[in-house]
Amino acid sequence: MLDLKQILNFLPHRFPFLLVDRITTLEPGKRAVGVKNVTFNEWFFQGHFPGDPIMPGVLILEAMAQVGGVLLMASTGNEGKAALIGGVTRFRWRRTVRPGDQLVTEVELLKWKGSAGKVSVVAKVDGQVVADGELLFTLLERDESNGTILLGDVLQESVEK
Repeated sequence: MLDLKQILNFLPHRFPFLLVDRITTLEPGKRAVGVKNVTFNEWFFQGHFPGDPIMPGVLILEAMAQVGGVLLMASTGNEGKAALIGGVTRFRWRRTVRPGDQLVTEVELLKWKGSAGKVSVVAKVDGQVVADGELLFTLLERDESNGTILLGDVLQESVEK
């Protein structure tokens, strides 16, 4: 199990955008399970929606991607890199997430080659599926002196295509 302090060693995210509170299962190169405790104090509930708070779907997706990022960063040879979402496929939101819910994300590595890979993600609240799909990731180098992600080559390649 990884606590918040340990998660910060794997992910570049910080408040208010760190959306994983705990990793309960971690099998590097295979699977991970993470937890986000959703409280009424979350910054996004101020405007989404006043009087009827619902966690935005894109933030559910981001929470799932962060658990996937921990799985990938914990794998041998990926230390010090950053996992960025390269694509989203077969993704569905199936129910709302509200204050008081505990969002549990299960991630399984499907395929990995070079610096790119695919994971299966399923998020649940009280055992009911909230969202599921597949995420494509790419790994990028990080500057060890300040933690910034080095995007130069990736941005150049995308501009040329």
